[in-house]
Amino acid sequence: MRIGLLTESGYPDVGGDTGLWCDRLVRGLAQHEFDVYALSRGRSRRDDGRVPLPPQVGRVRTAPPWTAEGDGVTHGRRARRRFTECYGELVEALGGGPGAAPGQAAETRPAHQADRFGSALYGLAELARDEGGLVGALRSDTALRTLERACRAPGAPRTAREARVADLLTVTAHLEQALRPLSLDWYGDDGLGAADLCHATAGGAAALPGLLARHLCGVPLLVTEYGVQLRSHYLALGPDDAAPAVRALLAAFHGLLAAEVYRRAALLTPGNAHARRWQERCGADRARIRTVHPGMDASCFSEADESPDRAEPHTLGWVGRVEPGKDLVSLLHAFAEVRKEDPRARLRIVGTPVGAEGEAYLGHCRVLAAQLFPDEAEGVHAVGDNPVSFEEIGGPEAPTLPDAYAGSAVVVLSSVVEGFPNTLVEAMFSGRATVSTDVGAVVEVIGGTGLVVPPRNPRALAEACVALLRDPERRERLGAAARARALELFTVEQNIAAFNGIYLEIVSRHPVRRVALDETGDPLPFAAPAETHVPVHWTGPTARESTREAPGRPPGDPVRATSGAASEGAL
Repeated sequence: MRIGLLTESGYPDVGGDTGLWCDRLVRGLAQHEFDVYALSRGRSRRDDGRVPLPPQVGRVRTAPPWTAEGDGVTHGRRARRRFTECYGELVEALGGGPGAAPGQAAETRPAHQADRFGSALYGLAELARDEGGLVGALRSDTALRTLERACRAPGAPRTAREARVADLLTVTAHLEQALRPLSLDWYGDDGLGAADLCHATAGGAAALPGLLARHLCGVPLLVTEYGVQLRSHYLALGPDDAAPAVRALLAAFHGLLAAEVYRRAALLTPGNAHARRWQERCGADRARIRTVHPGMDASCFSEADESPDRAEPHTLGWVGRVEPGKDLVSLLHAFAEVRKEDPRARLRIVGTPVGAEGEAYLGHCRVLAAQLFPDEAEGVHAVGDNPVSFEEIGGPEAPTLPDAYAGSAVVVLSSVVEGFPNTLVEAMFSGRATVSTDVGAVVEVIGGTGLVVPPRNPRALAEACVALLRDPERRERLGAAARARALELFTVEQNIAAFNGIYLEIVSRHPVRRVALDETGDPLPFAAPAETHVPVHWTGPTARESTREAPGRPPGDPVRATSGAASEGAL
């Protein structure tokens, strides 16, 4: 089958957030064809180049919204009226009507609000397809005045009514950037319309092209979320970053967009229970959710598991990206308590700072470590030594990532914010006992194979570490159980097998109806299997959608067959 893979700031660019996972997925499913459609959110990642692509990737189409330009089309009177109606309905939906609060939860949001938002969104997409000129219209004074009328209308929420001109300009600019995928030329028979399935590797803007492909071409949509985009937007719009009116209106927009994506997707595949709860809260149907854990390469960590004697018996290890959310300050204070119980204990912090904020945080941690643990020498002629060491992967103490785990008896995770804890899974692959804070998907990942304590609680963290340092047999038992659990749930092979089954399930339940033509223009027989024409409910409500004609495409709209068209339809 042909898969339209939708990415944002990731694959196939080097260093993207989802690059490694997407590359493993594409290479592991060599029996399928992939077309990659990438939204780039920054210039630097495009300049870094691309990863080598396997032969099953047919083509790559990119759209850099940060340089989007208008197509030079100026709307006439009828097109302007059509834009004003659709855009006005969209921005009015952000307020939710009289008495509603922007950004309220999906389960308390009126159903008509989501319907109005979806209708307006698809109306703008159809306008872009029929007339063009949407980018210019979204930047126009008409868009700004329409937003202002919606905010000043009777019954609008107080937060929206208090929006200043500067706030309206900020919201208009954000909406224009977020809606740029509506103007892309990806939705014809030479683009996403030719796919059997659209797979979005994230929610939000990355899934918007798949949402439009479903509406305009009837292509089913699969959405995978290992990090919740809506949560990221909420965190990015802090009190110090935007005015209350801007935060409320943009939160409402991203909440409605997430709800529309979750409502229209054939299946949702969150990477953990934390992401699944967010999707359900935004209105996703539980029957259409399949949890698929991220797949990680376990082979490079086998050496650490096979050589348990490499671990220093009194050493705690921390591995990861250095940033405030990892809460190394609490870890250092907890280690001070550990040293009171076990003066031989040592702490290895192996990581790389993230950006300028990470550099500053690492410097702060170094200063704190020097204050808590001044260098002490055993005698007057000995050199003082600090029990806390700061290292980086590639250094003499940790040449490789497996070496960073192999040298520690216990691996600690002290985060206050965490999505899917990759470093915890790596420690489990290495057969190491772990002590973790109860954040994100930690409990789901660790199961009963490690100790879990509350976040921001140095005393509890210290007590758990001391308990494992004093009991080697318990460490060995937990490490073996952790490795067995990781090999069962979190390998690349498990991830690829799960998605292959999901692809086949979606295509069997939501086949794309096309009338294929041969080279002479005559209908091509047996281009689609006979069972796709059986008008019955196969497995419940989802099967009903598979018997409908594709939205946005007239019945019998022909698609000229290319080489291999018959075999693609049969899949």
